[in-house]
Amino acid sequence: MDRIDLRSDTVTHPTPAMREAMANAAVGDDVLGEDPTVNELEAFSAELFGKEAGLFVASGTMANLAAILAHCGRGDEVILGDKAHTFRYEVGSMAAFGGIHPHTVPVQADGTLRLCDIEAAIRYPEDIHLPVTRLITVENAQCGVGGIPLTAAYMDDVAALAQRYGLRTHVDGSRIFNAAAALDCTVRDLVTSADSVAFCLSKGLCAPVGAVLVGEAQFIQQARRMRKALGGGMRQAGILAAAGLVALREVAPRLHEDHATARQLAEGLSHIPGIEVDLEQVRINMVFIHFTDEVRLSVSDIAEQMAQRGVWVGGRDPRGLRLVTHYWITPAHIEQVIAAFREVLS
Repeated sequence: MDRIDLRSDTVTHPTPAMREAMANAAVGDDVLGEDPTVNELEAFSAELFGKEAGLFVASGTMANLAAILAHCGRGDEVILGDKAHTFRYEVGSMAAFGGIHPHTVPVQADGTLRLCDIEAAIRYPEDIHLPVTRLITVENAQCGVGGIPLTAAYMDDVAALAQRYGLRTHVDGSRIFNAAAALDCTVRDLVTSADSVAFCLSKGLCAPVGAVLVGEAQFIQQARRMRKALGGGMRQAGILAAAGLVALREVAPRLHEDHATARQLAEGLSHIPGIEVDLEQVRINMVFIHFTDEVRLSVSDIAEQMAQRGVWVGGRDPRGLRLVTHYWITPAHIEQVIAAFREVLS
């Protein structure tokens, strides 16, 4: 990369191995089920997560939407966190395309939804005044509060609650490989009891495009119909799926390196006057910083001056930034970033 870009891990470029795999990928018509590389990616993903089948889609947003549409009908209700990506940043798509009602409960500081809050939100289907609850969704890692990984035990507790009421569970696992790396477990450990899981191949995994949805075979077949209805039926998509296979086999196992650079960044910035960092919150590849009142510059001014020094950062709120490390950020880059912040704030 020609700059140090910490705005998000969505800015990652394909690795050299990905580019080679894409150039040599065997392809076919995926809508007809004839693309061998897509089929391999879907099967490999399902096996990795301990599910029956997988579905390659264009994005994490499409994966979540296809899952929700497959689980729910018009007028049904989904329980999810008030800071969930599916609620805040996916264009109200469940309502717009499915007529599905989101019922939010508070996301706690540790990233969880309290089980008592979930249970209190479940509607009683015999009351004709109310929508019918069909689905509970959980985000892991929960990025609305800093990228907090949720444990397998908690995920199992949510699923057990859902099963008690005859509901289904969906995991927005956009960064679930980061969660597994932080917890030193496998992604399968985190979703054993979940009915469906969506995860991104881009972001920290570096693939240029794509996400995968996994679950029971019958559910995936219904989700495949939803993908087609959303305009996501791709043809010779093996060129893209090839990068996804490299992402899962070569990039996912090294995500702990990105966590280490995030920790290096957080600790370095914590020593700069005017910057506050909650080191306990730094669990994956995200660092949230807050500027104290002694910093007179606005966040946009700071971002502009950092860009002049070759460092790109993204605003989080009027007094803070979210900084995200990834494959293309090295420990040497982190030292440059710390020096740039020190210079801008001096």
